[in-house]
Amino acid sequence: MEIRYTVNQKDIKRYTTEELRSEFLVNGLYEENEVKAVYSHIDRMVTLGCMPTTETVAIDKGIDCWKNFGTHYFLERREIGIFNIGGKGSIEADGVVYEMGYKDCLYITKETKEVLFRSDDAKHPAKFYMVSAPAHRVCKTKFIPIEDAAKRPLGEAKTSNKRTINQFIHPDVLETCQLSMGMTVLESGNVWNSMPCHTHERRMEIYMYFEVPEDHVVFHMMGEPTETRHIIMKNEEAVISPSWGIHCGAGTSDYTFIWAMGGENQAFDDMDNLLQTELK
Repeated sequence: MEIRYTVNQKDIKRYTTEELRSEFLVNGLYEENEVKAVYSHIDRMVTLGCMPTTETVAIDKGIDCWKNFGTHYFLERREIGIFNIGGKGSIEADGVVYEMGYKDCLYITKETKEVLFRSDDAKHPAKFYMVSAPAHRVCKTKFIPIEDAAKRPLGEAKTSNKRTINQFIHPDVLETCQLSMGMTVLESGNVWNSMPCHTHERRMEIYMYFEVPEDHVVFHMMGEPTETRHIIMKNEEAVISPSWGIHCGAGTSDYTFIWAMGGENQAFDDMDNLLQTELK
């Protein structure tokens, strides 16, 4: 598991492109029968990916839980949200099996000792994208298929940001300690996400872009509103957004992304909105 420490907004003004990417970009999440993980000290969030093919893979494969978390197992003091962005598969959580189709989601509560990942077809494997946050109490593990997500249409075609926000791990859908996750789907011909943009000082956020065509990219905007930077994102890459920074983007094609938040407040509209004309 890769460990990344916190950075501040003053330092990144001097960062090169490669330094920005090494601090905030998360890529290479899917290797056969492995768990890839990045532990960010920004709100102690962990971003993970797993692509089982010929094996059943445990969530803590390759992770030293005692060294990294001071726990005996991964979810002893953590909760996690998991999306499948690949072929059909399943997740077994303490003996209960959840069948996971494309874009389905599973929330698993703290104190779940064993989590196992499988694919139905090794040639078309599942790809499990995950974000985990510290948790202080036990909630209820819940499977949320894509059709049961709370739908929130936003934007319009004339501003190139017509999209639907699918709220999965959200107070309107289920109870968690601090983790919130959802999926935003842009309509064909629309390219902007999260615009007008915003910050939220009370929580950080992670975006993971997918359904980005092979020959296209997303220009992800970050940094302070008056000191913006960008990171060019490819398919199935994630980016860490500290609470003090904007997080929005424009693609050379439409795309989908999964957002995850953790911090002081779970209210979806708890944000500090900005006008486009205020950005620099």
